[in-house]
Amino acid sequence: MACGYTTWKVCLLGSGIVCRSNIPVPHAGSKYFDLLQCAGALPLGHNHPIVRQAILDYVDSQLPQQCLDLATTAKTAFVQELWRWIPAPLSSTGKIQFTSPSGSDAVEAAMKLVRIATGRSTIIAFDGGYHGHTSGSLAAMGNTETKSQLKTGSLADVVFFPYPHPDKSPFGPTVTDSNVTAELCAALLETKLADPESGMTKPAGIIVECIQGEGGVVPAPREWLKRLRRMATEHDIPLIFDEVQSGFARTGTPFAFEYAGVTPDVIVMSKAVGGSMPLACIVYDEKLDKWQPGSHAGTFRGNQLALVTGARVLAHMRETRMWEHAAQMGALFRSHLVQHAAQFGIKQHIHSIRGRVSSDLWQ
Repeated sequence: MACGYTTWKVCLLGSGIVCRSNIPVPHAGSKYFDLLQCAGALPLGHNHPIVRQAILDYVDSQLPQQCLDLATTAKTAFVQELWRWIPAPLSSTGKIQFTSPSGSDAVEAAMKLVRIATGRSTIIAFDGGYHGHTSGSLAAMGNTETKSQLKTGSLADVVFFPYPHPDKSPFGPTVTDSNVTAELCAALLETKLADPESGMTKPAGIIVECIQGEGGVVPAPREWLKRLRRMATEHDIPLIFDEVQSGFARTGTPFAFEYAGVTPDVIVMSKAVGGSMPLACIVYDEKLDKWQPGSHAGTFRGNQLALVTGARVLAHMRETRMWEHAAQMGALFRSHLVQHAAQFGIKQHIHSIRGRVSSDLWQ
């Protein structure tokens, strides 16, 4: 097989392992907590009864499993449930575009959308960000290791700005206060947007993760996100929030951006949105709806199994307010990490314990 992600030293999910909820159970009897959950694509864990029943019910119905862009009962039910998650004002002004079932393609759709809508090309992205591995989404990735294999011409029209990382200030070792770092990051972007001599053409959009996932589980400060929203509005630049990994009850709020009390112009969704099945889409403000029908097409955008599974799982998470459970478990997990670090004398080996509740990462 071709190499995908860096090979794991231990292959946990191999032959003879049964998975229930978040606990893979080998036949030998050992139990392991799966804290990865397929990078957030399994919002209820492995083989949850709701997921299994949704799939079995649909397969037994003998209805079509792939329907391209056709309107179906399954799609209608999914869209109705998804709208219950979208906060105002986007819930009343939004449109949905289904993409090929990956976060990368959803990011591609979002970037294409704002470029067509504005007639501009430059995208603002941030250091440490991760948005996918297709050409356009890769161009917005902060990490340069994968990008270094490509010719620079294919990664044009993206300008990077510093992300307010609490432990890694881009302004030098003398800046150690995370609040100061966030203020300087915002001020730099604000200055560049307002300066006609900055050398940067007016952007088509700004894309950001409210919690950087692959970049190290780094939450953006609330005030920085508020300021980013104000800047985007003042300069008439569409703001894209990439919620592929952080969305749907993982961080103490339904979406990670709701922590800051702001709403984007475009929400990018995948992973959990399909309830463990491949699905991706964007929700965007109708003012951006300038592209022609068929501008972003794909064969597998009408996966009925993903739509029925996604609808049932999203409904369950919403009805049980699972984001509140995530907040409780995240706080509990954090407290135990801090406690064990002190108890076993290993604090000096820990870089930081950070995240927003259930997105915590021990490094």
